Amino acid sequence: MKKSIVLVASLLAINLTPVFGQQPATPPTPLFPPSTLPPPSDAQQQIEQQRLQMLHNLANPLASQPPKLTKFDLDFPGGTPAELVSAVEKATGKPLNVIIPNEDASFKLPPLKLHDVTFPQLAETMHQDSVTTIYFPNGYGGYQGAQTGYYFRTMDNSPTDNSVWFFYMQGPPPVQKVCRFYNLAPYLDRGFTVDDITTAIQTGWKMAGLSSPPELDYHKETKLLIAFGEPEQLETIDNVLRTLPGANVSYLSIQDFSKDLDGAKDEIAKLQQKVDQLTKASFASPVSPEEKSGK
Repeated sequence: MKKSIVLVASLLAINLTPVFGQQPATPPTPLFPPSTLPPPSDAQQQIEQQRLQMLHNLANPLASQPPKLTKFDLDFPGGTPAELVSAVEKATGKPLNVIIPNEDASFKLPPLKLHDVTFPQLAETMHQDSVTTIYFPNGYGGYQGAQTGYYFRTMDNSPTDNSVWFFYMQGPPPVQKVCRFYNLAPYLDRGFTVDDITTAIQTGWKMAGLSSPPELDYHKETKLLIAFGEPEQLETIDNVLRTLPGANVSYLSIQDFSKDLDGAKDEIAKLQQKVDQLTKASFASPVSPEEKSGK
């Protein structure tokens, strides 16, 4: 019995010896050590992000669907942005998160009549319909163009009924004001006054309906009219000065002419008196026949 046990133990030891006696296999050397692997390119990162997003959409099919937006019919007669928001809230039966700047609150929107639309569709339609290009003076004798328009916008990539919207007006940049100087000496020498010239200029601005006309100031020592405002509005000053008469006819010269005319009338009256006296003298002393014959 003991011999059998010893024999079995010997055979087991022989079979296990190669297993425990073998050295572990050496792992293969990587092509790039971990510390020297090149970073992935932007294209590779984008592909990886798309792959992860696809896996996420497959795992969450409901999350990959766009949010459901409320559709409505709208018959808006026109009005302010706040009035349009009220009309949309009434049509949807839901509140609308909108921020309207104070400077744009009084802007008048055109009438809108829409059927089965969402608010993002309405905002995009307003934008496409209102965009236009206008041209205005650039202050250097030329013109430049700029796009104008108005619409509602949101920062959400996928708008929902709870998104926050901003009413936005896109207009041209403000026109840069310039300062110009006008020499009034030639016009003052003709008899015009500073008030005469500035009144004519301001009357033109008033008739043009300017709510904020340029500023005017007169420097007495140099006889310069200083104007500060938009280049297009300052053209009124150039037009007034070009229209003033170029001849030496002025209020002062007219007065002088009146004085000279009165003096001339006095001289004419004196000459007339002399003529009358000579005429009377000729009738008072008759001429003899000898004087007529010249003898």
